Amino acid sequence: MTRRAVKVIATVAAAVALLGVGAAPARADLVRDHEYWLTEYGFTTAWNTSRGSGVKVAVIDTGVNGNVAELRNAVVGGTDASGIGTPDGQTPVGEDSNHGTMVASLLAGRGTNPGDGVLGVAPEASVLTASVAFGTDTGATISNDDQIAQAIRWSVDNGADVINMSLTRNTRDWPESWDDAFMYAFENDVVVVAAAGNRGSGTTEVGAPATIPGVLTVAGLDRDENASFDASSQGITISVSAPSEDLVGVLPDGSYTLWNGTSGATPIVSGLVALVRAEFPDLDAANVMNRITATATPKGDEVPSPLYGYGVIDPVAALTAEVEKVDTTPAEALAEWIRVHRRAAGETQAPAEQEAIVPIADPVVPRSDSAKTLLPTPWTLAYITVPLSLVAGFGILGALLGIGATRHTRRTARSRGQ
Repeated sequence: MTRRAVKVIATVAAAVALLGVGAAPARADLVRDHEYWLTEYGFTTAWNTSRGSGVKVAVIDTGVNGNVAELRNAVVGGTDASGIGTPDGQTPVGEDSNHGTMVASLLAGRGTNPGDGVLGVAPEASVLTASVAFGTDTGATISNDDQIAQAIRWSVDNGADVINMSLTRNTRDWPESWDDAFMYAFENDVVVVAAAGNRGSGTTEVGAPATIPGVLTVAGLDRDENASFDASSQGITISVSAPSEDLVGVLPDGSYTLWNGTSGATPIVSGLVALVRAEFPDLDAANVMNRITATATPKGDEVPSPLYGYGVIDPVAALTAEVEKVDTTPAEALAEWIRVHRRAAGETQAPAEQEAIVPIADPVVPRSDSAKTLLPTPWTLAYITVPLSLVAGFGILGALLGIGATRHTRRTARSRGQ
């Protein structure tokens, strides 16, 4: 989400934040029209090959409300890692509790009626939700770091093929508990997709988990497929780029919002991973990721690029192109990093400096409620109230000028008559 970001504040071993939120009005009958990425990036064509059926994607976030129309029957399991939500992970928790539902709707939304509502890029994939609380006043007794580690393990144990992480620690490093959690995911052939972060919210460089070897890191693009100045950070760990501006998502109350940020670009790529895993069930995680990066459209002066990674995602090519297989696995990449960078066993490590979770400021797009109201909304102000006021204002001004002109004419005529 982005010009005003929703940040989550919490005291943990380092900063962890959700990546982007902005609000903007959108009516149900216009929602599908806003989903430009479905056609412009080729997802509607890719659906002739795969729609993600049979693939489970875990959304580690603030909780996913599976009762909204677009996500009914999509959420097949859940847990709460925060200790303050509900056991099914479907009660939004922490600051910016809308975040998880918005992410899930972009990934696996089913729409409402034909041509209506949010349709995710993998509309037949299943969602697992693991709710994590961000914020100093949530009352959560478990640190964000530990919540995320627990959520990863739960996701793997409950059959996740993909894990979506639209969040950042805002530091390049990560706690050792994440070594074990991510290694557990990699050893169980799970693809982990993480957001690069948003420059507009102060995240100038990519932070963990997007810096962890073996993770598929997503950068954000504007409507012209250029690196989004506000809604994407940069770094050498970026894998691919996807749309991150003017995205439409579902809020937990069933209304819609427009938002910017790599939080939205990430589920678009996670959905693409689901399409590939459904079409190539025998491919391991490394080759699923390789298929997506190898078929991306190169962008920038170098490949990979710190702005675009290997390029802009191409869903059709990812599902149909001939791609040479690779041997190196995410688990091997992380294991090598641990061997090189972690201190030898038995050495005392200084504890990570504690930082507050910094809210991510993202560009704001106004928010709309589906419920009818007598109060003016940003939508009615922009398209009805203000235009009518201007017309009325000019009408009144014209009338006053007309009256003044008439009186002036009469006075002139009288003076001549005298």
